[in-house]
Amino acid sequence: MSGESLPLLQVENLSVAFRGRVVAEKVSFAIERGETQALVGESGSGKSVTALSILKLLPYPAASHPSGRILFKGEDLLQAPPERLRQVRGGNIAMIFQEPMTSLNPLHRVERQLVETLTLHRQLSRDAARKEALELLRLVQIRDAEKRLSAFPHELSGGQRQRVMIAMALANKPDLLIADEPTTAVDVTIQAQILKLLRELQAELGMAILLISHDLALVRKMAREVAVMQQGKVVEQKLTEDLFRNPEHPYTRQLLAAQPKPKTNGAQIGGELIAADDLKVWFPIKKGLLRRVVDHVKAVDGVSVDIRAGETVGIVGESGSGKTTLALGLMRLVDSQGPIVFMGRHIETLKRAELRPIRREMQIVFQDPYGSLSPRLSVGEIVAEGLEVHDLAKDEDERDAAVVEALQEVGLDPETRHRYPHEFSGGQRQRIAIARALILKPKLILLDEPTSALDMSVQAQIVDLLRDLQKKHGFTYLFISHDLRVVRAMSDRVIVMRNGKVVEAGPTERIFQQPEADYTKALLDAALNLEVSHLDAIRQ
Repeated sequence: MSGESLPLLQVENLSVAFRGRVVAEKVSFAIERGETQALVGESGSGKSVTALSILKLLPYPAASHPSGRILFKGEDLLQAPPERLRQVRGGNIAMIFQEPMTSLNPLHRVERQLVETLTLHRQLSRDAARKEALELLRLVQIRDAEKRLSAFPHELSGGQRQRVMIAMALANKPDLLIADEPTTAVDVTIQAQILKLLRELQAELGMAILLISHDLALVRKMAREVAVMQQGKVVEQKLTEDLFRNPEHPYTRQLLAAQPKPKTNGAQIGGELIAADDLKVWFPIKKGLLRRVVDHVKAVDGVSVDIRAGETVGIVGESGSGKTTLALGLMRLVDSQGPIVFMGRHIETLKRAELRPIRREMQIVFQDPYGSLSPRLSVGEIVAEGLEVHDLAKDEDERDAAVVEALQEVGLDPETRHRYPHEFSGGQRQRIAIARALILKPKLILLDEPTSALDMSVQAQIVDLLRDLQKKHGFTYLFISHDLRVVRAMSDRVIVMRNGKVVEAGPTERIFQQPEADYTKALLDAALNLEVSHLDAIRQ
């Protein structure tokens, strides 16, 4: 049989184990040239380790493959020497990782990282590579692409970093693109653009895509065939439309039915907890030998906001709109201008030492859980950090008991507290980050995309958990997300931001049912168009 008549990629009876513990067992699927195959399932189901095995990106020798073959154009990549794998990685097969901040080099500018990819595999000159890098950034819809080339990863929003990763993956026009949650950190309007872009490139280049996602609406739009994974095994595999119309396995039906429940009036709303008036966060742009300030990036430009105790305020908008910067400014984690009152006290002029006791009352769950969890600390040590900093436990036994309780509250086995972050899935790491914030029982919790790395069934569970904890402890949430379905389920009020300014704010149901600003209408339309096919499948 000729190589052209074979599938582009064949995964046959692949098993993956870590130190003898099997995490994926006898997984099989095939991807034809130009087609899209999706892997779906809960966090920890084995989706990502299966995909990482294709390019042998697991931590060998701790990882091993007790069985299976991975045939790419008939060649078994599991048996390929390192030199051959280096040719395949980024050249023939490219990958978009789930967490872009851990995949981009924090010490190098975007230009260097894109140019390196182009020169390594295509031997372009530096000028030609820079020109192509600029075109790639424009291709993935990054505004001010020329400026972004000179930016470091930490200077970009989560969505912008994800788009840089997509640009790097597409740079060498690969035969196969492995997309691990490619739109996790991207708002709904950009998500629609990215999906359109991937489909166009797929048609133009004949590129195959292995799509790993917990977003079933995305899967239904993109994939020809779907394999559903649970606890390391493929439990159902069908053509996409067949699976959505006639799911057979109970787990598949559970995934399709998972939706966050509508918000009810369970929490008690109190008086003003935190407020800001005409808040500004401007970042200087410096040029020249003397690094003089020539302009400013107005990340937050004159925003007034007040948040009451016990309520949830959602902040939505495109990547780079200023959502996270506004929240960080309110919590004095970036320099800002304008009065900020927290618990009746002006905090805008307080020095670091004066702010420290107040920090206990403000906690954050970051967008990128892997980047915010120290790889050198065990889960127990990470969750207990706040207790040690604020001296809130009498002894080690009391601290350990508090960690056990926090992990149980977020649905994790307390016995896992002796393991390290790299041993957990993305969704499990996010729950560890939530436990670290909850353990101090603060007044205000900033939730920056807290469900972005979670599959839909766990999203619904986490939303329920956060609401139960709010009702029990009286937490106040500042909830940042591009997932409008989750925002609607969580929030009492919504703030819509664009280019550092508030374009609309009000009660959640009024914003969703009677939006006034054209930009808000565009956001809601983009979300509705993506979700409507999934909702139709649930109703059937």
